[in-house]
Amino acid sequence: MKISNKTVALIPVFAGIFFAADDQTVIVTILPQIMSDLMVDVAELDKAMWTVTGYLLGYVSVMPIMGRISDIYGRKFIYVASMSVFMLGSVGTGLTNSMGFLESYSYHDSTLISSCVSGILEITSSINWVIGTRIIQAVGAGALIPITIAIISDFYSGKERAIPLGLTGASAEAGAVTGPLWGGIITQFFSWQWVFWLNIPIGLLVIAGILFLVPNSKGIAHKIDYLGSGIIVAAICFITLGCSQSGSNTSFLVIFVSVGISLLISYYLLSKQNDNSVVPIDLFKNVPFLAANTLHLFYGAALIISMVTIPLMVNTVLSGTSLEGGLILMRMTIAIPIGAVMGGWLSKHFDLRIPAISGLIFCFVALLFMSRWNELIGDPLMSYHLLVAGFGFGLMIAPITTSAINSSSTKYQGSAAGIISSSRFLGMTFGIAALSAWGSQRFQDLLLGIGLKIPGTGVFGNPTLEFENLLIQAGINLFHDFFMIGAILCLIGIFPCLLLVKPRIAKDPME
Repeated sequence: MKISNKTVALIPVFAGIFFAADDQTVIVTILPQIMSDLMVDVAELDKAMWTVTGYLLGYVSVMPIMGRISDIYGRKFIYVASMSVFMLGSVGTGLTNSMGFLESYSYHDSTLISSCVSGILEITSSINWVIGTRIIQAVGAGALIPITIAIISDFYSGKERAIPLGLTGASAEAGAVTGPLWGGIITQFFSWQWVFWLNIPIGLLVIAGILFLVPNSKGIAHKIDYLGSGIIVAAICFITLGCSQSGSNTSFLVIFVSVGISLLISYYLLSKQNDNSVVPIDLFKNVPFLAANTLHLFYGAALIISMVTIPLMVNTVLSGTSLEGGLILMRMTIAIPIGAVMGGWLSKHFDLRIPAISGLIFCFVALLFMSRWNELIGDPLMSYHLLVAGFGFGLMIAPITTSAINSSSTKYQGSAAGIISSSRFLGMTFGIAALSAWGSQRFQDLLLGIGLKIPGTGVFGNPTLEFENLLIQAGINLFHDFFMIGAILCLIGIFPCLLLVKPRIAKDPME
């Protein structure tokens, strides 16, 4: 396939990733409207947050297996099928609280028809419906990245993959950057449901581009390990649920994590007797591949900590609006695609560890400075720190992915693509689950020491300036801890980074 044809064929592939990633973050600006429409109280915010966590969970749960499935059934077919699932989920979310035209049938003479319509109206007007349809969206969206990486591994060899892999990361990050802004613009002029309805014509255009531009790839004659696939997905779900209990003293944390680890051990034992394992265990015997995935876990956790903490700090300590929080976060996320493209170029011409370690150092330094932010922080220092962090996160995308793909054999490259894609989002999923639970408990602990009491009453008095200042300081201490955790994760990431594949073996395995 000619270079020009490859480039054109990748346009709809990258477009699909962009719009799927857009739906990861678009929920940030429309969640208040969703909660208002569905009458979800602020006290149920933890439940509403599953519209975000559920998407990440569905997104990451299919990543380890979809690369292998694309090996068997062909990249083109699986990409189109995945985009169709994403569109189906979008239709479901778009129908939320939009079935009012059926209301007249709820008074129908037939009890069966009346009860069915009432059930439909009740189900499609609940936050659980949004969470469920968002997970369906995420299953389709999460499959696109490993399939894209597998397509690139088919098109290019060795270090030639570095730049298109960097563009893959840039497309995903650009989608995440524009998500909050896209949601704000749509809800300014239309209802929030239109954010999801507009995915349909966009998805159809992407599918048309895939059908006409991407060549057919022949699948390999292997059976799908359905049992293994189910075990992997279940293990990820249980470990994530365990992480979400990290701030509590309940036994659920130990139970969920133990079940998740037990499932992984079960998968390992089963895979030793199965030649068609959806996640080949042999890949993890490869040190550079294992190192790349370990680094990606740290990367994902540090990234989600930063992306959650920045707007939260703006909205609380800095007394900014949600829009201001999103715009300030964009100063970091806008630099990620720039760093991703630069990281791809550096990975093509230099030792992969150079851009990877440079990115870790950039992020470590930026997060270290951000951990010193207080209520007086402002520009230009804030922008400097955010831009450096974003550029650092971007630099790491291409070398991590290139190392994982180049260190795997040709027959496992689809699986390798799925695993390296999922490791980053696993880090993000575990990170946000653990951070939200631990952070909530940590903040409550900080509040215990700042209660101002009315003498002789033993109860809290009216808020005073002193109380407000102490409350702000408690928030600053909490966000300081968040940023420091992110910085430490980046520092630890240097160790697996040293084991990334070296240039002398960074070539196509067939050569």
